[in-house]
Amino acid sequence: MAWIYLLIAGIFEIVWAIGLKYTEGFTKLIPSLLTGAGMIASFYFLALATKTLPIGTAYAVWTGIGAVGAVILGIVLFDEPRNLARLFFLGLILMGIIGLKSS
Repeated sequence: MAWIYLLIAGIFEIVWAIGLKYTEGFTKLIPSLLTGAGMIASFYFLALATKTLPIGTAYAVWTGIGAVGAVILGIVLFDEPRNLARLFFLGLILMGIIGLKSS
């Protein structure tokens, strides 16, 4: 169950990271509230996951999920660069997440 909690925490990590773009420096109320809620949910599920998982593994996987999701959604939503080097290093992060999960 801890890995499910960690996945949910990672998804909320993506939500609040992308939400930051929409808050415009926390000047927009609704995006700011949603971003704050995403932060709280992300930390909550991370805390649940760390009851069982080692903190180093949980934290690395949590940030990795957030980073990968933010990059992918940045490309899709904000037309951020999608060059080969960027995608290669994104793949390395994914391999690290998979490696930590399987070890």
